[in-house]
Amino acid sequence: MSRPGSSPHEKGVRQNGDPGGHLSVFTNTINAAVSPETRLLSALAKDTQARKVDLAGREYYSEEGRTFELRLVGKIKQQLSADPTLHPEYPSSFGVREFTRQATKVALGKHSRAIVENRVLGVQTPGFTAAVRLGAELLRCWHDVSADWCGPIYLSSPCDDSLAGIFQAAGIQEISSAHYPTGADLSQSQWAVITRLIMRRRLFPFLLLPTQVLCCGDLERDAWAVQYCASQGVELLCAQSFSHCFGLYGEAVGHLLCILKQNSILLSVQSHADKIVRSLWARPSVGGAHIVTTVLSNSAHLVEWQGEVKHIVERCMLIRAILREKLRLLGTPGCWNHLTQQGGLFCHTGLNGEQVEFLSNRRHVYLLPGGCLNVSAINGRNLDYIAESIHLALTTTL
Repeated sequence: MSRPGSSPHEKGVRQNGDPGGHLSVFTNTINAAVSPETRLLSALAKDTQARKVDLAGREYYSEEGRTFELRLVGKIKQQLSADPTLHPEYPSSFGVREFTRQATKVALGKHSRAIVENRVLGVQTPGFTAAVRLGAELLRCWHDVSADWCGPIYLSSPCDDSLAGIFQAAGIQEISSAHYPTGADLSQSQWAVITRLIMRRRLFPFLLLPTQVLCCGDLERDAWAVQYCASQGVELLCAQSFSHCFGLYGEAVGHLLCILKQNSILLSVQSHADKIVRSLWARPSVGGAHIVTTVLSNSAHLVEWQGEVKHIVERCMLIRAILREKLRLLGTPGCWNHLTQQGGLFCHTGLNGEQVEFLSNRRHVYLLPGGCLNVSAINGRNLDYIAESIHLALTTTL
C-alpha cells in the first residue's frame, strides 16, 4: 500500500521501504480531545500515594479490594473446560442461540406477548458498549430508508462521554448529554407515566440494563420498565450486560434486544442487523455466553447464582447506609439520603467538578468526572477516609 500523498519514486525513500527523513502519515491527524475520564485514569496511574483510593473502577470489588469472581461461575468454568462435547467453533453472527433466548427471557419475562408473537430479535454482542453501538447503527438506518438519520437522541443528564460518543461514532450527531446511572431510581408508577409520555409523543425508547439484577437483586424487578413498555405495545431497543452480574470482565457478554410492532418485518431487520454485525465484529466469543446460558437454563444454578448476587446487593446497600451515617455524624453539608435511595453498583454522589478535582488532587480519592463512584470499592479500610474526604470537599474553600 502506498503512503498517502507519495509516489513509488519519492525522494528519500530507502530501499527497505522506510521513508527516511519524512514525517509519519499520521502527523496531520486532528488530535482528539482527551476525555476527562482518560485524564483521570492517567492521574490515578501516576499517583504514588499509599492512601490513594480508586472509586472509578467498573468492576465489582470484594471487601478485600480485589475483583470478585462468583463461586458458581468459577465452578462452571471448570466444568465447561472439561466437557468433551464442547468443540471450538464459530457461532453465528447473532451469537449462541440459547444465550439469546435466555437473555431475551430475563428481559421480557417468560410469558411476554412479544416473544409469543415472534416479533423479537436478540443479538449477542461483545459487551454492553457493543450492544449500544449496534442499536445506534440500526436506528440510523431504520428511520428513513432513503437517507441516514442523524437524530435527535434525547439522553439523561449529566453526561458520561462514552455513551454519547457511541451514537456519534454511528453517525448520529444531534445528541443531548447522557449518563448512567442518573441518580434517579424511578418507581414503577413513575415508569408508567414516562411510558405514556413516550407513546403520546411517539418517541422511540432505547433502554439500558448495564447492571441488571445488581440494583435490587431481582431479575424481573430490575427489568420491569422494559417489560412494561413491551406490554403496552411499544417498539423499543434494549441493551443488556451480563459482565457485572456474572463477574465476566475478561469475557464481556452483552445483548441487544429489538422488539418490533409486527413480525412481518423481523426477517428484514435480522438481515440488516447481520450486515452491521459482520462489519463491526463478525462474531462474538462463546465462552462467557456458555457460562450465562448454563446458569440461566438450570433452576438449581439459577437459585445459587441469585443467592450470590443478593449478597453483593446487600453489601452495596450496607456500604451506602454506613457512608450516609458517617457523613451525617461529620456534619457534612447537604442531605445524603440519595445514597440509600439509589441502588446498584454505582452511585451518583451529586459532587460537582471542582469537588471531584479536590478529592483527586488533595485527598487522592478518585471518582468518575461526573461525581459517580463505585460503591463496592468502599470497604472497612478506606470508609472513614472517604467520608472525611467528601466532607472536606464540601467544607474547604476551593
